Amino acid sequence: MNHPSPTSVKIVNADPGAIGLFGLAIVTLVASSQKLGLTEGLGYAASWAIFLGACAQLFAAIQDAKHNNTFGMTAFAAYAFFWFAMAANWMVKLGTFGPELAGAVDGKQLGFAFGGYLIFTLFMTIGAMETNKVLFFIFCLIDVLFLGLTFDAFGAPEFFHELAAYAEMAIGLLSLYGCGANVLNVHFGREFLPIGRPFGIFKPRP
Repeated sequence: MNHPSPTSVKIVNADPGAIGLFGLAIVTLVASSQKLGLTEGLGYAASWAIFLGACAQLFAAIQDAKHNNTFGMTAFAAYAFFWFAMAANWMVKLGTFGPELAGAVDGKQLGFAFGGYLIFTLFMTIGAMETNKVLFFIFCLIDVLFLGLTFDAFGAPEFFHELAAYAEMAIGLLSLYGCGANVLNVHFGREFLPIGRPFGIFKPRP
């Protein structure tokens, strides 16, 4: 009896980096507009934090896990849960969950969370050196953002609030560029928009 020979099937998944960067870009643009005084209130910011900052990046993290991309999965997932938490924090502050919670907040708790994210992002910045230069500079700006947020939460001078605001705006703009470059470079099959080669310090350049 003849047995059919096994057939190998290769499943190709699209790179989720672009949608992850898009989610990061939109939420940081909205959040920074509030910090800079260009817009007011956190009601709309919370929804963008949940659906773009959190859900879009969590989707990218899940897809990166399928690519066996530990760096991308960890980065997108960590920042996705950050935005879930920030949306919840804003809703607590706005009294969504009742006056008891709204009246029992301590901003210094945010300082410890921001400090933890600063340490995490510093590690990830080292890893980003071997991805591309656009992503590396996005991580550098996230370092500055969390530095400003941490000191601001602990009551440091207004300078740190402004530092965080401008860094966050720059993250949004650079992430939009990274998103566009990711999509168009893959779509056209060549480097349509430059993103910069890895530094090649910790591992050989491809």
